[in-house]
This record gives sequence, C-alpha cells and structure tokens, in this order.
Amino acid sequence: MATANRRFDRAFEEPAPAARRCDHPGCACAGEFRAPKSRQHLNDYWWFCLEHVREYNRSWNYYQGMSADQIEREARRDTVWDRPTWPMGSWRAEQRMRARIYESFAEGAGDNPFHAGREAQEEAKQGRPLTEQESAMKTLELAPPFDLKTLKARYKTLVKLHHPDANGGSRDAEEKFKTINHAYSVLKAGFAS
Repeated sequence: MATANRRFDRAFEEPAPAARRCDHPGCACAGEFRAPKSRQHLNDYWWFCLEHVREYNRSWNYYQGMSADQIEREARRDTVWDRPTWPMGSWRAEQRMRARIYESFAEGAGDNPFHAGREAQEEAKQGRPLTEQESAMKTLELAPPFDLKTLKARYKTLVKLHHPDANGGSRDAEEKFKTINHAYSVLKAGFAS
C-alpha cells in the first residue's frame, strides 16, 4: 500500500526544469525560442525571447563569409538533400534505345524476322510513294532529325550552288532551283505548325 501512495508523493517527482533566460545580454525575459549559434554549429542554439529572436533572425545570414562558388555548391548540395548523385545516362542514349525498340514494330517488320528494323522500314518505304515532306528532305539531302537552323543552312548552300545566275542562266539549274525553293517552303511550313 505504501508503494501506491508513493506515486503521488511530490517528494519523488522530477523537479521542473528552470525557465531559461534570454541569451541576449541584459535581457531578463524567458528564453523560449531557439536560434542556431552559427552555420558550422546548427545544432547548438541560443535561446531568446520573442523580441530578440526576431531581431536575431533579421540579421542572420547563413551564407555570410562564403564565396559565390561556395554558395552555389551549398545550394546544389541542398537540392539533393546532401546526397551523392550520378548521371543516369543521356537523352541521346535513351533515344537510341527507343529507336531500336520502335524499329521492331515498324511496318513490315513481322513479315520477315531476318529483316526486321531499319531494313524493313526501307523496304516498306520503297513500296509506297514518298510523302511531300520525305520528297522535300530527299531534295535538300536532309535526314531527320534536323532543326530549323540546319534546314536554313542546307537551303543556303544549295541555293548558292544551283542559282541560275551562278550557272550562266541554265534551264536545268533554274528547274533545280525551283525544286529546292519548293522543298524548303514545305519543310519550313512543318516547323511553323
């Protein structure tokens, strides 16, 4: 019975922790709010009253004393929670892998298992007429993928080569020049849409 009464006896209770004082010099208020002491010791704290913790936070600069490179390095480390990272390959490698996968589903790939992939695509293309874009790419001697800058550079080269004035007014050069202009306008329209 005596043990049961001891549970409620104040003599056996833990003493209440003493109220912290504000660590700001000359302040007698209770220090209820913590703030890190420095960037190097983020787990060591100053204890301040509300007024002084606000003042401390306004003046706190984590990056004070660091160079621009150190700040950049710190920001990058924080982005990945200070864990090491490794490159996971490149977009080009993934494009090649996807291309190989899609080649196996190309038109005519299942007809002959020994000629799957690109060869099957080429065979299938030979059996059908070229689209306007394919014909334009063939005229400008371009293969996908290409960007507008590449298209313009190729167009410029061919125009200089086949311009009628550069070829003494030749009819063949004029026809080739018209074909090049048409092919360029077809492919350029594809970039606009």
